[in-house]
Amino acid sequence: MNDPCCAGHSRRTFLTGVGSGALLAGTVAIAPQAAQALVPQETVRDPSGATAGVPVATLRPFDLSDVTLGEGPFLHAQRKTEAYLLALKPDRMLANFRVNAGLPAKAPVYGGWESDPLWADINCHGHTLGHYLSACALAYRSTGDRRFKDRIEHIARELAACQAASGSGLVCAFPKGPALLVAHLRGDTITGVPWYALHKVYAGLRDAVLMADSDASRAVLVRFADWAVVACRPLSDAQFETMLETEHGGMNEVFADLYTMTGTAEYKRMAERFSQKAILAPLARRRDHLDGLHANTQVPKIIGFQRVWEVTGKPEYHEASIFFWRTVALTRSFATGGHGDNEHFFPVADFADHVFSAKGSETCCQHNMLKLTRALFLHDPQAAYADNYERTLYNGILASQDPDSGMATYFQGARPGYMKLYHTPEQSFWCCTGTGMENHVKYRDSIYFHDDRALYVNLFVPSAVTWKDMGAVLTQTTAFPDSATTTLRWTLQRPTDLTLKLRHPGWSRTALVLVNGVEAARSTSPGRYLDLARNWRDGDAVELRLDMRTGVERSPAAPDIVAFTFGPLVLAGAFGREGLAPGADIIVNERKYGDYNAAPFTPPTLAGDPETLARGIRPGDRPLAFTIMSADRQPIRMIPYHRIAHERYATYWQVAPAVT
Repeated sequence: MNDPCCAGHSRRTFLTGVGSGALLAGTVAIAPQAAQALVPQETVRDPSGATAGVPVATLRPFDLSDVTLGEGPFLHAQRKTEAYLLALKPDRMLANFRVNAGLPAKAPVYGGWESDPLWADINCHGHTLGHYLSACALAYRSTGDRRFKDRIEHIARELAACQAASGSGLVCAFPKGPALLVAHLRGDTITGVPWYALHKVYAGLRDAVLMADSDASRAVLVRFADWAVVACRPLSDAQFETMLETEHGGMNEVFADLYTMTGTAEYKRMAERFSQKAILAPLARRRDHLDGLHANTQVPKIIGFQRVWEVTGKPEYHEASIFFWRTVALTRSFATGGHGDNEHFFPVADFADHVFSAKGSETCCQHNMLKLTRALFLHDPQAAYADNYERTLYNGILASQDPDSGMATYFQGARPGYMKLYHTPEQSFWCCTGTGMENHVKYRDSIYFHDDRALYVNLFVPSAVTWKDMGAVLTQTTAFPDSATTTLRWTLQRPTDLTLKLRHPGWSRTALVLVNGVEAARSTSPGRYLDLARNWRDGDAVELRLDMRTGVERSPAAPDIVAFTFGPLVLAGAFGREGLAPGADIIVNERKYGDYNAAPFTPPTLAGDPETLARGIRPGDRPLAFTIMSADRQPIRMIPYHRIAHERYATYWQVAPAVT
């Protein structure tokens, strides 16, 4: 999330009754009726029905509770995040919500973005609570551990108490209470991103309802949503659009979800109102106008566009989503799946000027691009989407977590010799701290998908999926990416006709499939699914053998700047810890990326043809350990970027001409 940069707004007078006494009491008196939240039966139901004329997804995901993870890096990352979630104290995240409602705090508020005056200009206090709710809901659905649901219920009860005490559906943790949001709705120039912060709370409550079956969260969410409907109702379309010039997260997605959950027509209208037309219109016309825009302000809007298309069927939303994805994923992204410099999109032609920044690849952007990729895949199950998802999952998301502490990165820049920097447990609470809480407890959500008769295997992760309707369990055993094979075994209640669809990734030249030890399929056409349609019996085993090789990634704008890959993995030069004090990569202030540990560092030089260099990368004495020779014939250690932690690295290299 960026430091807010709000356009100058002319003062608009369309809200009345905003008195200082009401603000001090925590009551938002935006209009006389706004102090009372609407109850569900008072809202307008959509007479057309929630599903009339809307697109139906081709595939369906499996419930998180139907997928289990086996031992491996993803389960390790999940456990680290589970421990962190259980170490955090909900009452500390709730402190300012209670104060703004006129209630005493039960515990001191956390530091960093949640309270430190250094971050007062951001004004996104309270966003962490929303992320935390989402993470606990994901963790509960994935593990069934009651402790996560208990925390959800506690938070929901506390937020309900805040609503009751303030006499308003609004819950917020802003330093000056509701005043910031009131000013924003009134059209004043503000410093802060109130809808961005509120979106996280909306999304957390939504996830608590959908994944933890929390009735208490549902009651708070509906009242909170109805408050927004009433608060925004006086705004003209032009006034609403002006408000959306300030970062507002994925409010359109949340209201589209609320419409699906309740059938309330006002929620669908709010989803469209929160869809910024200044971003939607050019994208729908396939015009790339992203240069200079704050990246993670845009991605959640696009996720919302896709969701609004799903509930309205209006094609411009879907067209904008597809074009944005193709533009960002295929032309604006780094080899790791990240994008941007200092949180902003830059001209593709200026790649060389930005690729070596310490402030590239904001982790929140990778989190949100994966959400968009998954949403598009469900309607158009192309292997290319799954390939991109896999690339970003390993090199962006798994790579973002400190495997020792469980803390997460903000940027994952490519300044040669820099290092990953992680948040503190209690004094940071960046946006990427919040998405980091979610990232590592949702790995189960995109390994497998299905339609009525086919099961898609998208990721090669030790795991098992239960397909209840088919009376089937598919167990995947693999050491991927240490080895390029995976084995899948059926446990079936009865012989069953269905199709198993195995991804032949774009990075693998060949794919060989064995069923019960006998060759069943062979492919030399990467980037597609291999269909195994048969009558499966209990115990049938399928082995998929792929071909992982070294490769080169480069931008057409700077062909001499390259990254090296092995299968879907970006390989990083690993340079050790020389000059780095213990703990030097645990930081509070994300704005100082590039300043920490900034002693001059000269990386080794590579020279020659990049393709030849890639072919010359030699494997070491253990899986995924490699060596490449520098221009002066010294070996450089190379390992997967997702395994880099606590040492200097390089993912991109400016390759010199061949030494003669």
